[in-house]
Amino acid sequence: MPSPASSPWTGRALVLAGILLSALNLRTAVTSLTPLLDLLSARFGFGPTVVGLFGMLPTAAFAAFGVATPRIAHRIGLEQAALLSMALAAVGLLARAFAGGVPGLAIGCVVALAGMGMGNVVLPPLVKRYFPQRVGTVSALYLTLLQVGTIVPALAAVPLADAAGWQVSLGVWALPALVATLVWLGVLWRERQRDCVLAAVHDGAVRTGDAAPELAAPSAKASATIRPWRSPLAWGMALMFGMTSLITYSMFTWLPKLMTEAGASPAFGGTMVALFAALGLCSALTMPAVAVRMRNPFPLVVACALSYAVAFPGLLLAPMAAPILWVVLLGIGPSTFPLSLTLINLRTRTPAGSAKLSGFMQGVGYTLSCAGPILFGVLHDLRGGWGLPFAFLSLCALAMVAGSWQACRERVLEDEAGTA
Repeated sequence: MPSPASSPWTGRALVLAGILLSALNLRTAVTSLTPLLDLLSARFGFGPTVVGLFGMLPTAAFAAFGVATPRIAHRIGLEQAALLSMALAAVGLLARAFAGGVPGLAIGCVVALAGMGMGNVVLPPLVKRYFPQRVGTVSALYLTLLQVGTIVPALAAVPLADAAGWQVSLGVWALPALVATLVWLGVLWRERQRDCVLAAVHDGAVRTGDAAPELAAPSAKASATIRPWRSPLAWGMALMFGMTSLITYSMFTWLPKLMTEAGASPAFGGTMVALFAALGLCSALTMPAVAVRMRNPFPLVVACALSYAVAFPGLLLAPMAAPILWVVLLGIGPSTFPLSLTLINLRTRTPAGSAKLSGFMQGVGYTLSCAGPILFGVLHDLRGGWGLPFAFLSLCALAMVAGSWQACRERVLEDEAGTA
């Protein structure tokens, strides 16, 4: 039990700092690179095929480590996995700055994205373990910082490269990852103090006021018996998350080209992508808080699908008639992304269940989303227009709604996947 002189919030505040700093670092490797690909392709001599491969790396890495991270976290612990994720991110981001060619750049990206893929998975169960009564609030905070970490590197990449060189522009993002690494080292140091609230969490002690027995680290046997692939809930979550990611990454990749083909300038196309990304901040701030107050948040999914149903025809038939309106509606659609991450904790009973569901949902979901930008481009090339690509995205939106029907129903993974 914590000593009288030790405030329970002292330890948990450090964990909260680790969660929020980690969230800030979960997309920097992606959006700090893509604005510089033209510059790097000229320097290193690679073409569109290699550009496409760099575009696939994030979802491929997130898929692979979505599958692998629950096993890693089960072996070494959630906090140690968070530390490892930020250390890998820092090393990979720094390595990119010293790349002498495509192989070095690719290796640095893979290492950084491996860390970020691990971070994607471990943050929801960390919220579940330390803030079970504040899931909506803490989820909103970390998802907001995730969006900030998506937007800021994209805006700063080219100005930094112009001012200080591409090496600085790529390498500077290792600094916030290093800070997050140091915070998690502090968390682990605090855990070693037996009068600390973190030790109480791991010992299963019930703390005064806000503690719950379920915060205790679950037994290995209980964790091992959770089989998410047997759960309709888990498959629904994976389909919901995967189709949301597929549509989002397809639009990130192709929205600028769609706008320029419609007669807009490249700068305007970039502005529309920035607007599309910025709308994620609004959903990150609001969706978790709304979701925790609803027994079944499926109506929110329907609203997102309806926004796609207006945005897709608008972009297809009259993209320059009301481009801001279409892009705003398009940006409302991916609100199912923060909803799905919030549901990880609302649809599980224990941190072990949260970790298993997080890994399964993101592993399967990012695997599904990998092919989205490529298929969108292939379908565009087949007819030279945007009709087939948007028909494809419409089918994906319907699949998202179908998966969400299962994901939003009020039940928990542990009751469906083999453990009491």
